[in-house]
Amino acid sequence: MKIFNTPPQEIRELDQSDTLSAKRNEFLVPDDIIYLNGNSLGPLTKNSQQRAQEVVFEQWGKDLIASWNKHAWIDLPFIAGEKIAKIIGAAEHQLVCCDSVSINLLKVLACCLQMQPTRNILLSQKENFPTDLYVAQGLEALLGPTRCKLKTVAEPELANALDKDVAVLFLSQVNFRNGDRHDIEKISFLAREKGILVVWDLSHSVGVLPLKMDEWEVDFAIGCGYKYLNGGPGAPAFIYANKKNHAAIKQPIQGWMGHREPFTFDPDYKNAAGIAQFLTGTSPILSLAVLDSALDIFTDITIIDINRKANALAELFLDLVKNDEDLNCLTLESKADSTLRGSQLAFSHADAYGISRALNKADVVVDFRSPNICLLYTSDAADE
Repeated sequence: MKIFNTPPQEIRELDQSDTLSAKRNEFLVPDDIIYLNGNSLGPLTKNSQQRAQEVVFEQWGKDLIASWNKHAWIDLPFIAGEKIAKIIGAAEHQLVCCDSVSINLLKVLACCLQMQPTRNILLSQKENFPTDLYVAQGLEALLGPTRCKLKTVAEPELANALDKDVAVLFLSQVNFRNGDRHDIEKISFLAREKGILVVWDLSHSVGVLPLKMDEWEVDFAIGCGYKYLNGGPGAPAFIYANKKNHAAIKQPIQGWMGHREPFTFDPDYKNAAGIAQFLTGTSPILSLAVLDSALDIFTDITIIDINRKANALAELFLDLVKNDEDLNCLTLESKADSTLRGSQLAFSHADAYGISRALNKADVVVDFRSPNICLLYTSDAADE
């Protein structure tokens, strides 16, 4: 297999003339690697590196506990949350950064069941991200099938499975294997017509695909901070809750930071108003500060611009593959139409694992999806 270490001059010129070309300079990507794995871990931004040092040495190191107020640590879940809200098309006070995607999904699914007392079905697709299905299976085991029952169907069967027994439909917008992309607006509308609440996992789309949560009247969304948002390994996740649902929210993990007056240490839980009640324990300030700084990458560019460049890079990559006879052994598993896929190109091959290992050894960092998928192209702001 050929590796294109030196692109043709016309490709270099396209990159240099693009309005986003300077963005790469804001990331610490080693010069000797080709990084095509931003959908698993976004690279470190220079802002985040500086912020981490500041928080450790200046804030924690010198100001200690006073930093909760002096450096607004207490507000970080909302400060970072508002930055993500802009990226996903949400108005203020509807998004908070906290916990992990799995914990947040548990909170939201439990909320939805309590909002739907006469329904018990959690509907998803068989090809959904496995961890999301594990969370639903755990909730079913906890509550019992009379109150909570997981039902999964193949993607083509989703529309017909929306009936009066379904309490909530939860889906990943982008399939983590082949990149297939759901139409959030269309599916949310179909579910809403049947009185079904909708939860979207945006982990493989936030930061690279245009999103309009408010306009599409999505009920809830979750997503991670360490992929296209470049928040670092294990970065805090987020929860979006449409303001129309705030009065009905009753989430089960009732931590002290979700209390309306956490520092009174009241023995009885009284939930905070709005999105704040999704907080549980003390926020992980070091990782949250890194994520907050990483999000500044998006302040002077739009997701439309990122998506445009990502699609252009993908089309270029497909063209290079198509015109190299040595690569005819690869089968494109992603949709050829960029409007139907996320920001990734998945190729299948019987020796996909070996190909992935060989590429990684050659400093071309790609991803592998069992059993036979090699993700040879992904995009985020660092690729621009």
